[in-house]
Amino acid sequence: MRKKKLIAWLILPLAAVIYFVCFHKDKTLKFVPENADAVVLIDVKKLTQQYIFSLAGHPSLWFSDSEKTKEHISFKDSGIRIPDFLQVFHLKDTKFTEWYSALELKDQQRFSAYLKQQKFADKGNGIYQKEQVFFKVGNGYCIVGTSDRAFKNSVPEFFKTSAKKELNAGQFISGTLGSFSLISGQKIRNFSIELNDDEIELKNTSETDLFTPVIAGLQEKGHFLQAELDAGNIRTFGRFFDRAISDSSAIKGMTAAADLVQVNDTIVTYGYDDNFNEVEQKTYQKIVQPDYMIAFQSMDPEKTWSYFQYKKWINEQQQFTAIPFQPNKVSRDQKEVVIRSVRNPVSLPQNQKENYIFIRNNALLYSSLSSLTESEKKLISDIEYIFYGNRAQNHYLKLKVKKGDLPLILRR
Repeated sequence: MRKKKLIAWLILPLAAVIYFVCFHKDKTLKFVPENADAVVLIDVKKLTQQYIFSLAGHPSLWFSDSEKTKEHISFKDSGIRIPDFLQVFHLKDTKFTEWYSALELKDQQRFSAYLKQQKFADKGNGIYQKEQVFFKVGNGYCIVGTSDRAFKNSVPEFFKTSAKKELNAGQFISGTLGSFSLISGQKIRNFSIELNDDEIELKNTSETDLFTPVIAGLQEKGHFLQAELDAGNIRTFGRFFDRAISDSSAIKGMTAAADLVQVNDTIVTYGYDDNFNEVEQKTYQKIVQPDYMIAFQSMDPEKTWSYFQYKKWINEQQQFTAIPFQPNKVSRDQKEVVIRSVRNPVSLPQNQKENYIFIRNNALLYSSLSSLTESEKKLISDIEYIFYGNRAQNHYLKLKVKKGDLPLILRR
């Protein structure tokens, strides 16, 4: 009997420790400012559990980094207080590409040393930069962002409005690894984030089988990009890319297709010979460009054409300037306005009366981006495709990666 009591006294404290370390979560979201219009939450403890479970099935990785990290500060030992929920947010009236997060610091000096070890440049005033990642460190907190535009205020001022709106993780996430949420006043639209062995899914529906036949059909075709959107989706994506399209455009749908090709680009410069005569000099370089066709179906093509002219998206050469890929030609008929690349326009896919965007990976895409590091190129090269689908109120985004020896959470 005494042995049973002793075992019970040992098990109960151990169970309590395991619960508080692995399962108990502080759901208060104190790092989401009042002017945030989108929030990504990651359940850190659930992510840790998923990582440990995956790692347990791959013993070859258990000690693989032990020697490499002896002389380096690891992220978990960098002086950061790891939160139960990582809070990443977007601020109203900022670019779609500008996202921020915040963390508490246990040791600010150690964290500054960690940033220097990771080759972040010290820009002064507590700001560090490495490529397009920025940190602002101060007063026991740090802010990380894809821009430093919001760093003009001090760290406490950055969050001075967050206390006015008490947010709880339960408003955004329910049992999944993460969530992506859109905030409009008191209204919150939530989309779950799930990490599988070879894919990441973002969705607000469990009926993802709705999109399986669409994806299967798109995979059979060879285009780099295929898309079909109705007026509502066009308006949504237009706002994302700062190309807002209103109902007055009379647009009711869009279909698009594109392929990537490598072409020789001629660069003409002028110099002088020994007699100071001007001499034309030509050099050639290989660049990657898309061949494409985009068709806007319209209830009134003349009205759509006038709308594009009003927005200054059609120039005097009949080129559509709202997209960066030139040269192209824009034309209209009785049903639609069509934009074609000049060199070799592709054929549009058959209209399926669906809403989707499908982007297939292509080696030309990442090989042409000289600004990427080798690790970033490797990360992009592992992607197989990206698919977005919408049917009624069901939205689904899938990032599919190539199958590998390791599940996605263990890859580096």
